[in-house]
Amino acid sequence: MHLRTNAHGLPISLTLTPGEAHDSTAYGELMEERDSDPGILLADRGYDSDAIRQDVRDRGGHPEIPTKRNRRVQHSVQRPLYALRNRIERCINRLKNCRRVATRYDHTASSFLGFVQLAAIRLWISFVHVA
Repeated sequence: MHLRTNAHGLPISLTLTPGEAHDSTAYGELMEERDSDPGILLADRGYDSDAIRQDVRDRGGHPEIPTKRNRRVQHSVQRPLYALRNRIERCINRLKNCRRVATRYDHTASSFLGFVQLAAIRLWISFVHVA
């Protein structure tokens, strides 16, 4: 499960890939919505590639992605800014509070994605009613 969130840690885009697929293969599908280009993209090492970094710059953003250890050119990240990436991890945790999402009972990917989307809707509803 790959997730794109906003600054509040609420899901904007969800996608599923097979377990053996690399993280960077999901980037294109997550970034399809051109209306909400990120000012700063916080991602983990799985999304470290020159193509992704250039795409973020082309969209007017700044990539904050730690580099893999085997790269020749190492890019530094601002630690206080990169620490905000825990909002994504907390969003995944809140999605997994729904038992069906955490245990992955569903046999098909489309059914599982549907229940993840329902859990995401529940997060948005609780945010809208508080604000």
